[in-house]
Amino acid sequence: MSELMTPALAGAAAGLGVAIPMGAMSVLLLQEAMRERRTAVAAAAGIAAVDLGYAALATAVGPWAASHISPVEAWVRLASAVILLAIAAHGLRGATTPTRTAAAAPGSLASPGRPATSAAPARPVRVFARYVGLTALNPTTALYFAALTTAQGATLGTGPAGAAFLLGVGAASLLWQQSLVALGALAGTRVPDRARVWTFRLGYGLVAAYALKIAFPLPTPG
Repeated sequence: MSELMTPALAGAAAGLGVAIPMGAMSVLLLQEAMRERRTAVAAAAGIAAVDLGYAALATAVGPWAASHISPVEAWVRLASAVILLAIAAHGLRGATTPTRTAAAAPGSLASPGRPATSAAPARPVRVFARYVGLTALNPTTALYFAALTTAQGATLGTGPAGAAFLLGVGAASLLWQQSLVALGALAGTRVPDRARVWTFRLGYGLVAAYALKIAFPLPTPG
């Protein structure tokens, strides 16, 4: 059992390394939790599932994945940036001052202030799938795990060691994402309505800024 502790701890460190930096998905997850904790839990699981999936892919075919993703990384980043900019624009457009009788639909991307009857509550399964799709668009995560697993080489070559590494990645990523959910849910119950609107505006502004950051340098044809 002790020989599996090293790859498990390495996996946990890798999972935290990719999860802790506050990017666009962290901002969206915090805002999801401020609206509805139930759907935010599903969103957090979706993000962690992609981290685990990319880690599993990299463990199996790390060098192959790195060589095939790198040539199109710039185009994938550009597509990710366009989607994130669309999300930010949608959120900023809906960031209106809420009233006490009006609230955002749980799990929706719109900010508080939309009437509760304007949209049906989002189901956790749909929110999970949406966050899986958004997180999977980030090629940096795949390259990150490909680099890690390639560097460790034969240490992850055996089945038990590879499984321990993946267990560490999944557990650490899920724990961090669920911590963000708890933080967002707590903030959602304590932050005044008007202040919440400004946190949403700031959050979506950060999403837009992050989208521009990952878009450059732009891909060049040929």
